[in-house]
Amino acid sequence: MLNQPLASLLRPKNLDEFIGQQHLVGPGKPLRVAIENHQVFSMIFWGPPGVGKTTLAKIIAKETDAEIHELSAVSASKDDIRKIVGQENQTNPGLYKKILFLDEIHRFNKAQQDFLLPFVESGLLTLIGATTENPSFEVISPLLSRCRVFILEELTDNDISEVIDRAIKELNRHISPDEALAKAGHKKVSITKAAKEWLTKMANGDARQALTMIDNAFTLYGKLDKEDLINTLQNKFLRFDKKGEEHYNTISAFIKSMRASNVDAALYYLARMINAGEDPKFIARRMVIFASEDIGIANSSALMLANQVFQAVTQIGYPECSINLAHGVTYLAKSPKSRESYEAFKLASRDVENLGNLPIPLNLRNAETKLMEDAGYGKGYQMYSKESLLPDKLKNKKYFLLNRSKFGE
Repeated sequence: MLNQPLASLLRPKNLDEFIGQQHLVGPGKPLRVAIENHQVFSMIFWGPPGVGKTTLAKIIAKETDAEIHELSAVSASKDDIRKIVGQENQTNPGLYKKILFLDEIHRFNKAQQDFLLPFVESGLLTLIGATTENPSFEVISPLLSRCRVFILEELTDNDISEVIDRAIKELNRHISPDEALAKAGHKKVSITKAAKEWLTKMANGDARQALTMIDNAFTLYGKLDKEDLINTLQNKFLRFDKKGEEHYNTISAFIKSMRASNVDAALYYLARMINAGEDPKFIARRMVIFASEDIGIANSSALMLANQVFQAVTQIGYPECSINLAHGVTYLAKSPKSRESYEAFKLASRDVENLGNLPIPLNLRNAETKLMEDAGYGKGYQMYSKESLLPDKLKNKKYFLLNRSKFGE
């Protein structure tokens, strides 16, 4: 049996062993060129789980003779960063090449990122951040401007197939004909076509998921039939992959339950997402949108509360922020609903798309020069005019119709 996880045994040690991301590490591509030229700079890897972010950081450190320190933003503190920097490096910047690999950098709050910034700016640390979230939203601008962002893509089915082949080869390298395997009649590990196709689909572009399922099935059964793989599938995160159908079904049910003012259902779907490890900021963002789209002017305070929930979630994180989310969901679900503003904006947007930039009425134009004034710009403007202020082609058009789109009508 294996003496360490299969994913660890198979972790590529150089770019030639690395699978996927050829737009970054293929011949002549930016990361390969940087590594080959020993050009280490701060960067952020943005992409889904299991596509090689950690592995690439380790390869960069190894190939450029840098000292790598790994932290998870979920648990890391300012003291952890201080220890990595070390007093000796502060007096001799550049003497040691230190890479800080910060996993889940989107979980670092603003204060922590502000603290990290001077070390990156001075070169005491080269930052390699990894995130599944858009860094434009999660990383402060000063830190983001000092990093290059590389987008890592979900692995293709061919990539996952290659990962599986390597895993089978590795298992056979470690296997010994012990009693359990002898009884099972499998002295050599293999995988059927059906099992491989099923595993490729379930991995959903995530190499780590594929390797974990192989590892679990082999440990339990000593073989890799499709049934064995299915029986080991107990991981709730696989049933709620963040790009799959279950993800969209759940968030849809969550929104529709709040829209229907069904507090119990909304809380149930919230609990499912939290239990599955959904990013709390994703949930909170949808609540902010919902507060304007579905509640709107029926209760303008809903938007303020939704924003406060988002702020609390950002500052606190799991598990405590679950309470903030539940508070917000209950309030939003119980609030009166109105889509007047949202529907009115959609109608106005449709006219803009269909009619383009229609001429603005002269009386609404800004007369910045004498020539503009003589041309009639601003002439006849009244501050509290009751007349239509729309372009002539849309004169007297009504977008906002009170009570037109209240919930249930």
